[in-house]
Amino acid sequence: MNNGLTTAGLLLLSQLKQTIQTHPKRITTTLAALLLTTGGGAFAVASFSPDPADLPVRNVTQAVPSLAGDAPLSALVDTPPFSLHRSDSTRGSDTAESMLQRLGVADPAAAAFLRGDGVVRQQLLGRAGRSISAETTDDHRLVRLTARWAPDEGNQFQRLVVERQADGKFASRIESAPLTVGSRLAGGIIRSSLFAATDAASIPDAVAVQLAEVFSGDIDFRRALRKDDRFSVVYETLEADGEPLRSGRVLSAEFKNGDKTYSAMWFQAPGAAKGSYYTLDGNSMRRAYLTSPVEFSRVSSGFAMRFHPIHKTWRAHLGTDFAAPTGTAVRTIGDGVVDFAGVQNGYGNVVYVKHQNQHVTVYAHLSRIDVRQGQSIEQGQKIGAVGATGWATGPHLHFEFRVNGEQRDPMSIARESEAAQPVPAAARQAFNRLASNMRVQLSSAVQILQASAD
Repeated sequence: MNNGLTTAGLLLLSQLKQTIQTHPKRITTTLAALLLTTGGGAFAVASFSPDPADLPVRNVTQAVPSLAGDAPLSALVDTPPFSLHRSDSTRGSDTAESMLQRLGVADPAAAAFLRGDGVVRQQLLGRAGRSISAETTDDHRLVRLTARWAPDEGNQFQRLVVERQADGKFASRIESAPLTVGSRLAGGIIRSSLFAATDAASIPDAVAVQLAEVFSGDIDFRRALRKDDRFSVVYETLEADGEPLRSGRVLSAEFKNGDKTYSAMWFQAPGAAKGSYYTLDGNSMRRAYLTSPVEFSRVSSGFAMRFHPIHKTWRAHLGTDFAAPTGTAVRTIGDGVVDFAGVQNGYGNVVYVKHQNQHVTVYAHLSRIDVRQGQSIEQGQKIGAVGATGWATGPHLHFEFRVNGEQRDPMSIARESEAAQPVPAAARQAFNRLASNMRVQLSSAVQILQASAD
């Protein structure tokens, strides 16, 4: 009997082996289905188990002693108290709260003091553009608030200090201190205008104006700038406690206009009463005439025929109109003597200045005249202010250049005027040393500009 069962079992195993070898894929599929069905059944059985939400819940509460004992939690971290510092500039719309919020100060007592202190109200709140800095504790309570500002002229600055005293109360004081002179390297690329490029490079407007003045004899900044023109500049910064308050003089500059590159450097010879701008080779950049009787500004019309806005006829416009707000300073473009200062026909308030070589310049439509007939004046001296007197439809300066009584294009005359003398021979060695230093600085400025452009 046992032998028969053994024989039957061996026969069955032999057949199963043959079947697996003959149909391996079919056997694999059958086993997978069997496993999945078994899993489904297991899942069905498991789904009938009790819902955990219905199980009883017991809360266990146990007190845990603090690792710091009776000390505060801050004692667990070995971090000493620290101070926070932040700087900003005041705005005309500032209140005590808005100014402190920008400085990261959260201190109602400090805000109340600023609102009530007469010195702070007079010198700080509502005054735009003043440099401010705050020192606070690590929980943002005010320790010290400092404001700094300087007048347009002079070498002193004012410092307002609001400080927390030992008793926790605040006190204010005003101090005076000397400005320190530093320098900054910067550069820009012309995309649309000079001012747009200097704004993008965080260069002050006063520096942009100086750039235009320095290179005005070589570049027409109103009409000849091109996209991708580049400039580099080194200029003075006047600082208070390490904070720049205003810009000073342009020390050196380089301007690439089209395929030409121009350079300039400020130099005052030892013992000389005043300095001037020179090329790095030592040639003076001062011309006999400036190209503009007002600082760099938009020209509303050039030397050409135009439709006269009052007479309604086409006539020669023998001069240049400089659009500018009423009160903008007007300067003489060259040394000379005032030939006439008063009211004249359609010119309104007008000044005539006689120069050498029978040259005469005319400044018309002035709102104010600051010189008198027969007065000797120097290049760049203020002679009046822009207005709209006479036959004028709006505030602007009408400017003419006359040679032997004949009106000429003032821009062409100014650019053709002879340059002043080069660096004196006695000062040449000092000039060369300074020029070598300025070349290095300008080269560094160019590299910075190229790196930022890339």
